[in-house]
Amino acid sequence: MPRPPRTSFAGALYHVSTRGNRRCDIYLDNDDRQWFLLTLARAVRKAAWRCHAYCLMTNHYHLLVETPEETISQGMQILNGRYARDFNWKHGFEGHLFEKRFNDELIEDDAHLLEVSRYIVLNPVRAGICPEPGWWPWSSYRAMVGESAAPPFLTLDWLGGVFGSTPAKARARYRGFVEDGIADFGPGRSQAPDVSVPGTAPAR
Repeated sequence: MPRPPRTSFAGALYHVSTRGNRRCDIYLDNDDRQWFLLTLARAVRKAAWRCHAYCLMTNHYHLLVETPEETISQGMQILNGRYARDFNWKHGFEGHLFEKRFNDELIEDDAHLLEVSRYIVLNPVRAGICPEPGWWPWSSYRAMVGESAAPPFLTLDWLGGVFGSTPAKARARYRGFVEDGIADFGPGRSQAPDVSVPGTAPAR
């Protein structure tokens, strides 16, 4: 059966995710994660994306991206194709790193946008990796609440339009919005992450 065509148009917002082939890990160390973020920056630049949130897990990742031009497939080809080639070269592997297709969920309204933005940064908490999103260095959460510098490819201005008229107010309200979602996961999220950025400590 042929696959349905992707919904692609200028000005679209997407929740994008890709999983490792056969659920394999797509990052084997922090250098892999750093290189993925550099490759993401290249994709954002070349495809003229606006990246509003991201989270790198172990065998998959999540992005919240806006496409002012009709470039979702172009950008994903740059991101997944370049990273997979570099990953295989570095580790001496062959074959497919990612599943055949990436997932792109179209964001339909502001409520959907808010829930996806929270879902993405709460992935490590949901997976039991850490007790709160600030512990995880491989997502946009710290930058969004002002605990670290934002990478150049990350767009933060949408926070002000949704959560507050000043950066401080927007960050505080966004933090509270995300923390409200943690209660849904229940107890047992107490361990620190097993990967870190060299020279940094978990945010508490």
